[in-house]
Order: sequence, then C-alpha cells, then structure tokens
Amino acid sequence: MTNKLHTRRVLIMCIVSVISIAVSAANILQYETCVLSDNIRTLRVKYADNDNIERPFLTLGSYEQLEISFDELSHNTHNYTYTILHLNANRTQSNLHTSEYISGFTTQDITDYAQSLNTTQLYTHYSFVFPNEDMTLTASGNYAIKIYEDGDQENAVAYVCFSVAEPISEVSCNIRGNTDIEFSGKYQQLDIDVQFGDMNIVNPAGEIKVLVRQNGRTDNEVLCDKPTYIESHRLRYINQKQLIFEGGNEYRHFDISSVYFKGNNVDRIYFDHALYHAYLYPDEVKSGNPYLTEYDANGQYVIHSEKVQDDDTEADYMWVHFLLPTSSPWFTGGVYVSGDLTYNCFTQSNRMQYDNEHETYYLSLFLKQGAYDYQYLLLDKTTKKASAMPAEGSHWQTQNEYTIYVFYHPFGARADRLIGVKTL
Repeated sequence: MTNKLHTRRVLIMCIVSVISIAVSAANILQYETCVLSDNIRTLRVKYADNDNIERPFLTLGSYEQLEISFDELSHNTHNYTYTILHLNANRTQSNLHTSEYISGFTTQDITDYAQSLNTTQLYTHYSFVFPNEDMTLTASGNYAIKIYEDGDQENAVAYVCFSVAEPISEVSCNIRGNTDIEFSGKYQQLDIDVQFGDMNIVNPAGEIKVLVRQNGRTDNEVLCDKPTYIESHRLRYINQKQLIFEGGNEYRHFDISSVYFKGNNVDRIYFDHALYHAYLYPDEVKSGNPYLTEYDANGQYVIHSEKVQDDDTEADYMWVHFLLPTSSPWFTGGVYVSGDLTYNCFTQSNRMQYDNEHETYYLSLFLKQGAYDYQYLLLDKTTKKASAMPAEGSHWQTQNEYTIYVFYHPFGARADRLIGVKTL
C-alpha cells in the first residue's frame, strides 16, 4: 500500500512538473518575424502603396495599411490563411481574446497570388493588405500575423510582427557617444523623455514601459520599466546603463539587380546548374579600423531587377556567396549574416561555416534580385548575446536607427497598450 501511494505521488509530481514546464514555455515564447518553411522566401512587410525604405507601424484608427508578401518556390498553388495574435511589450502573447482586438473575421484566406515569369527559379508570389474591410484592429500594442497552410493553425509557415500605436505620448531622445562607461569610444547611450500630456496615469513608474530597438534587431532590444526621474506628466530615463548600445559600424551592402553586370560589391556572376550564382568580394574584418562615413539603409533591402515590368514576379533568384576571411575561427560563438535579409534571426540557415584550408568563413543564401544591407554578428555561445565588434568593429559615430516604443499597462489590465512610437 505504501509503495502504491508513493508511486501515485511520484506520478502526480511528474504530471505537475510537465504541466509547469508547458505553462512556462508558453509564457516565455517570444514572437518575431520569421519563416518556418524551406520553400518560403522574401517575406516582406511595408506600407501599402509606398515603396519607401522604412520599418512600418500602424496608427490606431487611421487608414494606414500594410502589405505583406512572400514567395513560395514553385508554381503549385497552396492554400494559405492568416490570423492575428495580440502580443505584450516583450512579444509574448497577451491574454486578450480575439474579440477584444479584432473587428470582423478572425481569419482570412490569401487569395492574391501570381506565378513568376521568365525566371530560372519558379515561384509564386503571394500578397495581402491589412487591415482591410473584413478585418480591422481595435486595440493598440504589438501584433504577430500568423500565416499557415491548409487551414491548420498548427502548420504555420511564417510570422510577421508589427505594432499599432495610439498617438498619446510624446517621445524625445538624445543619442550621445559620451556614455556612462566611456568617452567617445565604441558605444552609444540614449537619454529618453516621455510626456503624457493630460493622460491620467495613476502610477507612471509602475505602469509605463519603454522599449528601445536598434536597426530592427530584437536580440539586443532593451525594455526599461524604471525611470530615472518622475515628473508631472513626464518620465525621464537618464544615465541608465541598460540604454548603452554598441555603436557597431555602417552596414555592408551588395547589389544583384542585374544578371549581366556586376553590381556593388559583386565579384562575379555566373550561371550554373540552371541557377544564377553571385560571388561577393571577400569581406574584410573591420575591427581595429577607423570609422568611415558610408551611406546605408540600417540593415534593410529593396527588391529590384533591371529591365522588367514587375519586380514581384519577374525578379529572379540567385545563390549569393559570402566570404569572411580570418586566420582562425572565433571559438567563443557562431558567426551569422545578419540584417533584414535574414530577418535579424540566428538560425542554421544564416550561420556561417569555417573552411580551415582557405581560412575563411563562408555562407550561401538564396536571395531575390535587389539591393541588400548586411553585417556579421558573433553570437556568444555562453551569454547568448550577439556582438558586431569582432567582425565589424564598433564606433560611437555610427549612424544607427533607434525606435522607441512606449507601453502602458494600467492596474487590472490584461495587455500592454502602445501609446507612442518614435524613430530616430
């Protein structure tokens, strides 16, 4: 009897443990823009009817729309559907029910698609505009569009993250090279002011969170929940060490818009095994080099092909080959090609391999024709933090893009509202 009781207790403890792990995993799942299918390429989000290079967000109640598009690498027709998830400030799913943030249908089929024309790589281009007359949003905050196939929400092929803001707070920011840890060296520090106007916030220090993101990256984003100074209708985040970022360097770039002429940073283009290959010039390790001013798009890219009518369906795909020579590998972590071209993620698909014989890191990415920004990041295997310093160097003068998000979570609320966004 005692043994049976002991066995039951152990079994119950195991079940509780498994449930706790599952709940914990659900609570810490952070969403980010990513592709989950090998056949999906060039997942993009931009303002509808606007080709400006910028990372978009929506204003609640406005007529702004996003255009989301991607390519599936075949001429076969697939049945894709999307739904919308409301997220908290830290990109975990909120507790809101769909009826609390969606007006209209909760799912939509993607019916706008076209097959590629005159390309070596066959693909089908899918796109949709959101919000639309069948689905709109009624709450501010972070969001993720979940794209899935054959009506099976467990069969997700991609996620697209974006934000919807209420224009309530005003944000001002100063970026300086004279940081709390050094003077005009490798880092940049932000000092931020958030003003609420006439908004009645009972506990500003406890109900306001400020999130800062550099160049669209989520790996080094900072979420501040404690201001330095609390004033009437204003919070100040001054001299906070967590708001110190690596300056990094200007992004590298290349242009594969043409299959006949070598674009910027392209060493050679050739046709092999029914596909185009573009070899970039071997890149130099920049750590230790002085800072040089150079125009870049802070990690973004544009799709473009010469002498075509429609870039979406007539631009071709190429294998783009990256080379980063170093005398020996960096044993502290993995080297990744980073930027919007790889969704600023760290996966096996954008991790470089080291060739001991030729003493170089190498990687091949299958990319659509266009002009791209990129950089090399070292992801430390111990700290799990990424740094541009080993390959790119770091300078306080670097022209980075910082986006500041102000979230409001009043007492008793079940989700974070986004009451201000500022891009510098």
